[in-house]
Amino acid sequence: MARRTTVGVIDVDVLAYTAGEDRVLDQALLEADCMGSAAHVTMLSRMRLDGNRQLLTAEEASQVVDELRGLWQEGQEGRFEITLDDQDVHLAIERRLTEKLGALGKRVHTCRSRNDQVAVDLRLWGRQKLAETQAALAATAKALLALGKKYRRVPMVGRTHMQPAMPSSVGLWASAWSEALVDDAELLETAARLNNRCPLGSAASYGVPLPIDRELTAKLLDFDGPVHNVLHANQSRGQLESIQLSALAQVMLTLSRLAQDLILLSMPEFGYFTLPVAFTTGSSIMPQKRNPDVCELMRAKAAKVLADAQLVAEIVRAAPSGYNRDLQETKAPYMEGFAITLASLRILPPMLAGLVVHEDKLREAFSPAVYATDRALELVAGGMPFRDAYDHVKAHLDELAARNPDEAITLKSHLGAPMGLDFDLMAAHVKAVESRARTALRRHIACRNKLLKIK
Repeated sequence: MARRTTVGVIDVDVLAYTAGEDRVLDQALLEADCMGSAAHVTMLSRMRLDGNRQLLTAEEASQVVDELRGLWQEGQEGRFEITLDDQDVHLAIERRLTEKLGALGKRVHTCRSRNDQVAVDLRLWGRQKLAETQAALAATAKALLALGKKYRRVPMVGRTHMQPAMPSSVGLWASAWSEALVDDAELLETAARLNNRCPLGSAASYGVPLPIDRELTAKLLDFDGPVHNVLHANQSRGQLESIQLSALAQVMLTLSRLAQDLILLSMPEFGYFTLPVAFTTGSSIMPQKRNPDVCELMRAKAAKVLADAQLVAEIVRAAPSGYNRDLQETKAPYMEGFAITLASLRILPPMLAGLVVHEDKLREAFSPAVYATDRALELVAGGMPFRDAYDHVKAHLDELAARNPDEAITLKSHLGAPMGLDFDLMAAHVKAVESRARTALRRHIACRNKLLKIK
């Protein structure tokens, strides 16, 4: 059985198979598609053909934009529908514009393809999500700094190979994760820079024989500029999503390792921390249980984002040049990666704010062996060769029984050590991430409002 659609007659089973999840996933792209369409018709209205002819007048473009704003509003209210016959958000919008505007609606697709439409939609959607991720990352990094600063003078056994190693502090432990997230933010910023170029106007990957103004379209959409090569503009799709997912995966790696520490250090055998009750779950059979499910799921969700990045890379790995329908399958993992990372970042600040730190347990965990390296270096400072000092301390660990953990960490005052942490500097780095995110979000929303004439 066949069915007639905007792009031809298609077998029903083939239609369902090829449409895939787009009817659901593309709801998230409605705003971006309205923005791209508004910029496109504005550009078409300024384009002049031979004899100064116009494809669209300014008044016609304004009519289209008014309808796009209405469709965007429907989406905000959850009333916009993408049918199986539409296949995707692009044809759903074209159908609605044609129903409202007749022949004018049929002219909106001039000089573009669904290839460059979805490419620009994903870049606009990704631009917003990258900024939201940076903002959530900054909030988590700030929460870790607040925890570290509050307990900066509380000693904590530093570990290597999970075994007691050297005197450390809660401040060093917490702020280390904050700095890791700031490093991860640099990757997100690079991904955002690569993403913020406009593919619109590349059409099916080979340009069009009409004098479109791709620089104008890029400017209207507040991109840094157009992707220069029209073939690259389309076939960068997939690889660009893989880059962003790889950056997200690094964030999730940091969160997963932090979650692992929180699980281990809140075990009764350690007892350093107690997770807030609201962030633990009970057992269906054991009344006493308070399980660290949030942290456990964070480890698993990190694996999913890593898999999403690899999946997208594998999908495009053997693709020939030009557009290939395989790219449709990159959309779901791309969106999932952002959803997981954002949810993980947003749940951590309140959990960290409610974390109970047991100072007595942290100090009790210090054994004489923890001070061994510090003592060896004291002997070196007194003139003993390091290897001799190493051997002496190893043979006389009992001499360290009277050591005090609070005094031990005060001796480590060089840059970045427990008592040499510059919390103001680290806070400034977090604030810079936060500021970039806020600026990017503000610009994106201003761009949307200007294009769609939203008051």
